[in-house]
Amino acid sequence: MEQSAIKKEFYLLCRIILFVVIGLFIVKNFLLAPSVVWGESMQPTFFDQDKIIVNKVASIDRFDVIVFQAPDSDNYYVKRVIGVPGDHIEYKSNTLYLNGEAVEESYLINDDSPAKMGFQTGNFTLEELTGYSIVPENTYFVLGDNRGNSNDSRFFGFLNEEAIIGEVTFRFYPFNNIGRPE
Repeated sequence: MEQSAIKKEFYLLCRIILFVVIGLFIVKNFLLAPSVVWGESMQPTFFDQDKIIVNKVASIDRFDVIVFQAPDSDNYYVKRVIGVPGDHIEYKSNTLYLNGEAVEESYLINDDSPAKMGFQTGNFTLEELTGYSIVPENTYFVLGDNRGNSNDSRFFGFLNEEAIIGEVTFRFYPFNNIGRPE
């Protein structure tokens, strides 16, 4: 092979590598990001050390699972959006009432489980916890699915939308899936 042909192929390879690196940088920093769930606050939906992909450009809706910068620490939290701006939230007898209507939370552990007691949400109104009757603009009310073991909006208040990294859109299941539900 001639010297100039080798140089051309080398420069082509360098450009391809550069475009791949730039593409990965854009995807990781602006579109998608890998993350890890730490702790038990989202069980039974997510378990400690589950690997997840966060979609940074998704619009956030009620009941989405999101990753955000914790308002009370330097950590990132994974929680479920329960209330969006304008929502009135109340829990009575372990039932969620959104804007006056009962809502089934199928993502929580079922009522037949002996572990159900640890997942009780407790009775409260939004006003009792925050002083607001509805979720204010540009904020969200979030809860962990493991209500008995979750640091969430019941403790740190509303979550500002600027703190949200994105919506969890994918989970990688480990090869050893012991302890995970089918």
